[in-house]
Amino acid sequence: MIDGQRAATTIVSAVISDVDGTLVTSDKTLTSQTATAVAALRTRGIIFSIISSRPPRGLTMLINALGITAPIAGFNGGVLATPELNLLAAHPLLPDVAMSAVGLIGAHSVDVWVFSGQNWFIRDPRGTHVDLEKHTVGFSPCVIDDFQPLLEAVYKIVGVSSDPATMTNLEQDVRATLGRTATVTRSQPYYLDITDPGATKGNAFSEMSRLLSIPESEIAVIGDGHNDISMFKRSGLSIAMANGSPDVRLAADLVTDSNNRDGFAKAIARFILGSNRSKNDRFSRSAGMRPIR
Repeated sequence: MIDGQRAATTIVSAVISDVDGTLVTSDKTLTSQTATAVAALRTRGIIFSIISSRPPRGLTMLINALGITAPIAGFNGGVLATPELNLLAAHPLLPDVAMSAVGLIGAHSVDVWVFSGQNWFIRDPRGTHVDLEKHTVGFSPCVIDDFQPLLEAVYKIVGVSSDPATMTNLEQDVRATLGRTATVTRSQPYYLDITDPGATKGNAFSEMSRLLSIPESEIAVIGDGHNDISMFKRSGLSIAMANGSPDVRLAADLVTDSNNRDGFAKAIARFILGSNRSKNDRFSRSAGMRPIR
């Protein structure tokens, strides 16, 4: 313990990573350095997996490219699945909560996306960030006029806008109205994710720990977003990306470089696989963070 706070673990049996803003670059590229880092973990006998706001179907290219054999989590923990996308656990929104969420987003004149089953549903194919999301997840949305028939089995609803003030107002309204009936997070500044209260990255982290039969204290996590903080709190070692906001970096034990400067690969090399991790690499959350330069 340092300064009355927990010290980072010295034993890492598994690494769980966020995807967008962490594992891939801003243009959604998986670099050769990152792939090499994951392969090095495997060589060392350290399990690797991912927890993402993406739908599980949108993780297939990464699962294949990185040879992931452990369970994965999508929709911020709304679904846990095998690498073959067979369902292990699911936390859908209650239908009345889903209906309220769609109405609230629409009332702010913000685009609504609904994720149900393996599919992504939208109303406007020319809407904000639709092309970006198609590139990100690797498949196209289904265009429909009415979300009502889907609301019995929805894993995630997203409000999408590039206007910061609009997103702030929307987030405040959704939080105030839905309260504890939903988890409300920003997976990106322009995406407001609404999922079931049980669908958090922290809960998914704990479920994956159980499925892997590895103690939470022996799992390292790495991420850049506010939705990653809940798994930071449960992990044995938490690493934030330099591109994360100040409060995300402060919540982590360590800070690496940005996702556009191979921060993931640098973190694996220095903090996980380093033969002699420096004492200066071990911090309490109150002791201050030191990014890799």
